[in-house]
Amino acid sequence: MNMRTFFFGLLAASAVAGGGYVYLEKKHAAAVQAERLEAAKPVAAPTITVSKVGIDNFVETAAVSGSLVPREEILVSPEVEGLRVLELLADEGDKVKKGQVLARLVAEQLDAQLAQNDANLARSDAAIAQAESQIVQFEAQSKEAAAQFDRAVPLKQSGYLSGATYDQRESAAHTTAAQLIAARDGLTAAKAEKAQVEAQRRELMWRRNNTEVTAPADGVISRRMARIGAMASTAGEPMFRIIQNGEIELDAEIVETELKRVKVGQKAVVTVPQNGDFEGKVRLVSPEVDKATRLGRVKIFLGDNPSLRIGSYARGRIETARSRGLAVPSSAVTFDQGLASVQVVKDDKVQKHSVTVGLIAGDRVEIKKGVNEGDLVVTRAGTFLRDGDVVRPVIPEPRLSEAK
Repeated sequence: MNMRTFFFGLLAASAVAGGGYVYLEKKHAAAVQAERLEAAKPVAAPTITVSKVGIDNFVETAAVSGSLVPREEILVSPEVEGLRVLELLADEGDKVKKGQVLARLVAEQLDAQLAQNDANLARSDAAIAQAESQIVQFEAQSKEAAAQFDRAVPLKQSGYLSGATYDQRESAAHTTAAQLIAARDGLTAAKAEKAQVEAQRRELMWRRNNTEVTAPADGVISRRMARIGAMASTAGEPMFRIIQNGEIELDAEIVETELKRVKVGQKAVVTVPQNGDFEGKVRLVSPEVDKATRLGRVKIFLGDNPSLRIGSYARGRIETARSRGLAVPSSAVTFDQGLASVQVVKDDKVQKHSVTVGLIAGDRVEIKKGVNEGDLVVTRAGTFLRDGDVVRPVIPEPRLSEAK
């Protein structure tokens, strides 16, 4: 190869290399231009679910739970001890009336004591009659002896009566007077003995009458511990437990923070699992809060309902307040240092509004101040939206249950 040929070859290679470089430069410039055009395009506004502020009814409730108990429970025990149970005339679940006989105790021993008391009473009457007759007799004798003694005094002074006779008459007067006093004391003792016998009889009659155990009030027997043949006793378990008038209530616990909203007379709905809902009313609000559990106690009166069973677990909802006002979803409200706010969408822009919150019922919150009816609020408020952000609000279609 000569020098001329080499020179022309080198020149051709340089031309090819230069053309490739120019091509790469043009390609890079086109890519940069495309990126700039893409960045210059307007960013699409994010789609945000919103809710329309509307008017709704609010019922604020406080949740409680506990057990069903009698409104008033009556414990029936025997009035007399030491007697065996002879007969039982009522069982658990029976409705009873005041004065109805529930059980009978063995009364033969008391009947024997009453018969003996009758004999003692007859002896007392005889002793009284005897003492009264003796009084009549000794009164006559004392009167006669006193008269003879009175006549003997002037005769002795005139010397017509011997001293021995005078002494006899004087002694007779004193003796008959003492006998009269003794007879009168005997009558008093006989009357006292009769009074004692009569008191014993009243006690025996009271014991005899109470061998029939009766219901002190109308109600329903919730438990019967008495057994035939067992010894009746006032110690230990009572013979019967009675729910007075069959009235039942819920003895429930409530958290301390909600206790202050509960008042006597408020309406409540009590739910007994697998039994249904029952309307009630707050009867009692305990002034004490357990310092360990921080729970208070309330009692909700349910009345006489045969389907309720004491001891059953139940839940309750106490209506503490009721109102009608502007409503937003609870997820739309945010709280920051005790201040509430919502994000309102107006002209496709987000605006933060401070609001005053009212009642809370379920997933709805009452707004007393800060928004107007018909405003659109962000359904799920969050920190990724700020004032002035452009959004595309979307109101979801109502569900069939809500549309009806």
